[in-house]
Amino acid sequence: MIEANDLDSPSALLRLSLAHQPTPLLPLPPLAAALGVAAVLVKDEGRRPLGNFKALGGVYASLRALARAVGAPAISLLDHSVERPPLPALVCASDGNHGLAVAAAARLARTKARVFLPAIVPPARLARIAAKGADVVRVAGTYDEAVRAAAASAQETGDLLIADTSPEEGDPVVADVMAGYGVIAEEIRGQLAAHAAPTHLFVQAGVGGLAAALVSGLQAALAPPRRLVVVEPANAACVGAALKARRVVVAPGDLQTSAEMLSCGEASAPALAILLRARAEAIAVSETDLLAAPGLLAAKGGPRTTPSGAAGLAGLRAALADPALAARLSLDRASRVLLIATEARLSDMEPSHG
Repeated sequence: MIEANDLDSPSALLRLSLAHQPTPLLPLPPLAAALGVAAVLVKDEGRRPLGNFKALGGVYASLRALARAVGAPAISLLDHSVERPPLPALVCASDGNHGLAVAAAARLARTKARVFLPAIVPPARLARIAAKGADVVRVAGTYDEAVRAAAASAQETGDLLIADTSPEEGDPVVADVMAGYGVIAEEIRGQLAAHAAPTHLFVQAGVGGLAAALVSGLQAALAPPRRLVVVEPANAACVGAALKARRVVVAPGDLQTSAEMLSCGEASAPALAILLRARAEAIAVSETDLLAAPGLLAAKGGPRTTPSGAAGLAGLRAALADPALAARLSLDRASRVLLIATEARLSDMEPSHG
């Protein structure tokens, strides 16, 4: 975790900047019964401001980067009664949600944001980012190409790059992004007082930042056998490829997936280092499984989400359907599984015109 004073800690800063409140941890006995496991708990991140978990990492890392740039506490950037020189602009690449969070942070701090989006991002997600006042740059390529374009732009202009992935293990901005995501683990640790501890965590990955933050924050809170499972689309399985190679590699696959928020071809080096130390495992799931998961989750009392948001459930179902994989993961009728619904459906999210 990062060093921070109390006011600039992730929970404190996010509570003040986004009216952040803990999201619910939902027990879903009907889903557990349908799957044939003892219990399923789902953390509903669609209840976050902006409708997804990226509100935590993107906002926190943006405010911290601006604070470092001007040599002031991050909390002071939210005080609009104080006159100050113009702040640097923020630059990022995104599949949609991280860019929205960076745009929101720029508005909070009264500065500019420029967000690079790959071709796959649908117009509705682009519109939410633009409504926050950000300049949007379309990249005729993949998310990874948008990452490179954003980095080149920041280097050319001197603006602040707020990346959620990096080839460098010690990247301070990516560390702050994952520290923001760590708020989820902090909340879950408190909420588990009302539940039997999970034995398994199934968590989706794009570049791996969320998975790393949750593995880091929850490993000790799980009950034996403490299995940590990263779930990815088969067409964009960059974390699994990196875990196998023990280094960042370009994933096989064309990155075309219904889980749009997970369409990434290269894992983040800081996240990979954490996942390797924790001995996390990765599984890749089909488009059929990804598309089916949101409907099953909603039908069994869970939140309405997207294929990206329900990818952990898709992975759990796929593992349970494969006896050899289930045995490898020590997954059986006594298992208690923790899932993260990472975003609300786009149609259910609050408009971002404010």
